[in-house]
Amino acid sequence: MHLASFRSVAAVAISVVAVAGCQSYQSRPLEPEAFEAAWRLRTPSDEAVRAFAARLAEEGRADAPPFDPDDGLSLPEAELVALVFNPDLRMARLRAGVAQATAEYAGRWDDPTFSIDVLRITESVANPWVITPGLAITIPISGRLAAEKARANAAVSADLDRIAEAEWRIRRDVRLAWAEWSAARLKHEELRQFVDSMKSLTESTGRLAESGEMPRTEAALFSIERMQRAYEVRRLAGDVAVLDQHLRTLLGLSPEAPIQFTPILSVGISADSEVIDPVSRNLSLARLRQEYEVAEQTLRREIRKRYPDLTIGPLYETDQGQSRIGFLGAIPIPILNANRQGIAEATAEREVARAAFETQLERIIGAIAAMRARATALREEREQITDHLAPLIDRQLDDARRLLEFGESGGLVLLESLVRAHNAKLHLIDVRLEEARAHIELDHLTGPAPVAKLESTNPAAESADEVTQ
Repeated sequence: MHLASFRSVAAVAISVVAVAGCQSYQSRPLEPEAFEAAWRLRTPSDEAVRAFAARLAEEGRADAPPFDPDDGLSLPEAELVALVFNPDLRMARLRAGVAQATAEYAGRWDDPTFSIDVLRITESVANPWVITPGLAITIPISGRLAAEKARANAAVSADLDRIAEAEWRIRRDVRLAWAEWSAARLKHEELRQFVDSMKSLTESTGRLAESGEMPRTEAALFSIERMQRAYEVRRLAGDVAVLDQHLRTLLGLSPEAPIQFTPILSVGISADSEVIDPVSRNLSLARLRQEYEVAEQTLRREIRKRYPDLTIGPLYETDQGQSRIGFLGAIPIPILNANRQGIAEATAEREVARAAFETQLERIIGAIAAMRARATALREEREQITDHLAPLIDRQLDDARRLLEFGESGGLVLLESLVRAHNAKLHLIDVRLEEARAHIELDHLTGPAPVAKLESTNPAAESADEVTQ
């Protein structure tokens, strides 16, 4: 083999390797200490949250409330904080980045293939080397690359719908957690007021027992009741603290973050939720519809794969010092394999995607009907308590107080009336909580109004991800 020929072949091979290796690997180790330090510094007033709220306001979004967390965090403001910092949303957005990267480079031609055959003639000749280098290029005449690009774009759209669904779900979770925390706060305050009111009654009934105007056994019941309720106050204080931390986790904030929540139980529902068709607005159905499109494009790609692509390229050969230039070409003959397995699998996956959409539609329609019935029943129960039961208990309580003042041994009646009034208030809080839950779930199942449908909040997510840089 001539030295010049060897050098030319080596130069081609080296250039191919150099082009392929132009991007090098760089290590990026985890930095848990730095991340934790930055995470603990997060607050609802961070610039990332304010910028996101300002962007929503500029767009005229109906779900963009005035944002001023310095005077306490309201529920709408907490939803904005969660959209920026919630850890589950961060993961959903990063996974969408994978699909975006795939779509960016999908549909490209395959890299050329450089090959070389080197043979040596065993007999004694002047030039014993036979060298045959070749360069093969695959020309995608099957349409496979276009199908791959279409599928990758459909996968990106599915991931964006998945993010919108996750954002809507996080809003529901924040609302549910807020309602539970608010109910616990209201119960704790009601119970604490009840214990405080029992203090004076315990003292007065004690004096009546000492003077013989009331049996000691009846007076002792007031002390026992107050002591038992005091234990419940401490337990509820712990429940409030746990729910407070759960809210902070949903918002992506640390336990020490300076934040003050504003309790609220009256979570409303969309005015048009009774007439909206869930197929047009439910975000789970939107995501499943897009996943069905991915399945369609996958089947299209697999069908295109059964058609052959053409491989062509120049061919050069040196044999005993003589040079030859030629052409190589190849095309598969799809008669044995023809990608039958890939097509069959993609067809089955499309049927699964169709069934996933249809069965989810069944579930959602049934769940909406159930939640509407539950919300109606809870509203009627709340009205019965406030309009009928509460007045009866108040009258009973007034009558029992007068009996005790007149010394007519109304101690047990008064205690029973106080306990019933207190339990009625706690029950009313429970009913309001369950009604709020029903409204929140119904609003979640119905889906956001078209103008309020969330798109990917990647700009806010990028700001939140600065902590990892």
